[in-house]
Amino acid sequence: MKQKTLTKGEIQVMNILWDMQRGATIAEIQKQYPEPQPAYTTIATFLKIMEQKGFVVKHKSGAGKTFVFSPLMTRERYRRLVVDDVKDTFFGGSVKSLVSFFAEEDELTQEDINEILTILQSRNHAH
Repeated sequence: MKQKTLTKGEIQVMNILWDMQRGATIAEIQKQYPEPQPAYTTIATFLKIMEQKGFVVKHKSGAGKTFVFSPLMTRERYRRLVVDDVKDTFFGGSVKSLVSFFAEEDELTQEDINEILTILQSRNHAH
């Protein structure tokens, strides 16, 4: 089964969890938002959907009724999932087409191009 992606609101919640580097309660997540903070119930809804999608797991905090939510996927793994989906959906699975698109569409400076070339060259030497 292909992993679903997250909505913008769900990504905000995941970014907070990834940045906290630990499980968190809804109230703790809410405190990390800039003002105006979303409602507690809004965050709870995001987390319920994200749990159904398999992105977070909840467990009880101690003996209380409070749940702690933890990410089931790293930021890097999610980034790979999204980029692979874009590559497959819009670029026929071709990394070359994807990179060419950004090279043509984004205004890259010569410094950007040199840095990208250095990354590609070091990757080639590693293999």
